[in-house]
Amino acid sequence: MSDNSKFTKRQFIKRAGLVTAGGVSASTLAAPYVKAQSPIRWRLQTYAGPALAEHVVKPAIDAFNTAANGEMVIELFTADQLVPQGELFRAVQRGTIDACQSDDDSMASPVDVSVFGAYFPFASRYGLDVPVLWNWYGLKEIWEEAYGEIEGVTWLSAGAWDPCNFVTTKPIRSVDDLNGLRVFTFPTGGRFLTRFGVVPVTLPWEDIEVAIQTGEIDGVAWCGATEAYTVGWADVTQYYLTNNINGAWAGSFFANTDRWNELPEHLKTLFNMAMDSSHYYRQHWYWWGEAHYRTTGGKLELTTIPEAEWKRVEDEALAFWDEVAQESERSARVVEILKNYAETMRNAGAPYRYT
Repeated sequence: MSDNSKFTKRQFIKRAGLVTAGGVSASTLAAPYVKAQSPIRWRLQTYAGPALAEHVVKPAIDAFNTAANGEMVIELFTADQLVPQGELFRAVQRGTIDACQSDDDSMASPVDVSVFGAYFPFASRYGLDVPVLWNWYGLKEIWEEAYGEIEGVTWLSAGAWDPCNFVTTKPIRSVDDLNGLRVFTFPTGGRFLTRFGVVPVTLPWEDIEVAIQTGEIDGVAWCGATEAYTVGWADVTQYYLTNNINGAWAGSFFANTDRWNELPEHLKTLFNMAMDSSHYYRQHWYWWGEAHYRTTGGKLELTTIPEAEWKRVEDEALAFWDEVAQESERSARVVEILKNYAETMRNAGAPYRYT
């Protein structure tokens, strides 16, 4: 090779910016990307126990870990495994854990809109109502605003779970049968149900089955048929009330703000896609399960309160909404959205709402 040829190639490389004044070689800068030896590691705790977590979160986390290709690994923990459910928000805020999947209500989020997490009475009729309310009616922006005022925790995404039905050891065939029932339920849902004499009970997830067996509680107002069968509660109860106080649990993903901000954009994008995958999986899994277990489960007797009588509960929920709206300006905005949404669905008619 001639000297002129060597000079020409060096000049070309220099002009292309591949040789720096510091003497970095072209071969160094042109080398392919090499994966970091130590991947980013997160610990994420879900509200769900082990059997339920297999469906509501694990498929999405497994997919994320695969797609992250060694750049990041999320270790999944189930209900109360690292911290009690009621301390979950603070644990994320302190950085004890990096992220969580939960409703705002049961993990004691210190925001005024936390009452609308989980089962705000009659806020939804079907699972699709939740993503529509967040993505098309403005709740997403309200949640971003609310959590933007809280240091240390970033709200990421909301999705729907199952309806809230009574699954009990005693039959419920009238509103009066609710009086005196001791049930495991969510804070705001329980607060509403006390108007009908229900006694809300809070226990660790793993203690519920034994508490039902020993008669400490009469059942749960926590889930629909899918969860009752999946987690084993259908094995220790006898009755399932088809009337529900909410058509879909509203839950979210949250992350420690510093840990979230540290992620490169492509991993944030990947995590957003994993959350969407989780939301989608639950939509069809719960929709399948509610009908499947009602009709073929075989363990629970279905009972129903007549529609005209159940209207007492629905009307009381609207009064409850107005009371919550008085608690803060932001809560009032949420209630107004819920009212507008309910009216739109009624006016749209079937299949959005049946009369």
